[in-house]
Amino acid sequence: MSYLPEPLSVTLIGLAGGVLLGLASRLGRFCTMGAIEDYLYAQNDTRLRMWGTAIGAAITGTFILAHNGFLDLGETYYYSVAWMPLASILGGLMFGYGMALAGNCGYGALARLGGGDMRAFVIVLVMGVSAYAVLLGPLAYLRVWAFPQAVPTSETAQGYAHLVGSYSGIQPTLIGMIVGLAFIGWMISSTDFRSQPKYIAWGFAVGAAIVSGWAGTQWVAETGFAAVPVVSHSFSAPVGESILYLMTASGRDLSFALGSVSGVLIGAFIGSLIKGHFRWEACEDPRELKRQILGAILMGAGAVIALGCTVGQGITAFSTLTYSAPVTFASIFIGAAFGLRQLITGFEPAE
Repeated sequence: MSYLPEPLSVTLIGLAGGVLLGLASRLGRFCTMGAIEDYLYAQNDTRLRMWGTAIGAAITGTFILAHNGFLDLGETYYYSVAWMPLASILGGLMFGYGMALAGNCGYGALARLGGGDMRAFVIVLVMGVSAYAVLLGPLAYLRVWAFPQAVPTSETAQGYAHLVGSYSGIQPTLIGMIVGLAFIGWMISSTDFRSQPKYIAWGFAVGAAIVSGWAGTQWVAETGFAAVPVVSHSFSAPVGESILYLMTASGRDLSFALGSVSGVLIGAFIGSLIKGHFRWEACEDPRELKRQILGAILMGAGAVIALGCTVGQGITAFSTLTYSAPVTFASIFIGAAFGLRQLITGFEPAE
């Protein structure tokens, strides 16, 4: 802390994990939208299992940290706000449907932008503004009225591991590690998936990125003097925060969110160069652009309502085994499946 003040420290921690996530997207083809499309329309569950491997690795690593005193789950955002089931379902459906319209989630759009896709630039900007409009802007009043946040009564009220532990007498951290390992075992039970070690490795890499966020921010919070939130990667409100920083940097501190978003862009750029895939792309169909903007608006609003996106809830919150994570992720999947079906049957490409 004598050499790296707290804001810079957490920014560098977020940057390191973000670079790994960006590389996973470009080199490992790690993508929620792609995983859902492959599963529904190509009968291929490889990328979905890769996502599940990342969840399992993140759960295992997170609860190892908690078991050894390197992470206080009670300090994480997902344990500081009482779960709102309706918000998880509605926000997840909005995000999933918007993701299908836009063709990517926030994380995927950042990864595509790092590869030169200017259509993704529009998605990132619109999603970030939409998220902040609902989080702190004029629509925040409506959000607070519809989904008033409350402080949870206990950790048991927030997570599955603590709930099971309260009935079984087993330490919640041990339960979490068992669940994480079981998740990994379930994913690699597929012979086809085991035959593709590249995807297994990138799944573990994504899980490691999430765990690094928890470990790093907890360490800074404990050793530093400034108040630092214990967080890990998410790409909804942090995108808006990064845009805001670019406009008002002289009056704002660096943050984990800024490092995370920048890291994904850098990692994706490096990955695209390694693969030889970097190229500038733009939208040629006005109808496609309109659809992507609408999708980005829905993603930004939905992620704030659900308290996270495909990464924020689908992996980061999942790593703490909070109640909201599987419900939100299932809602995102359903919303995306509906949106994809509508695109196939209701939208035709330009002649």
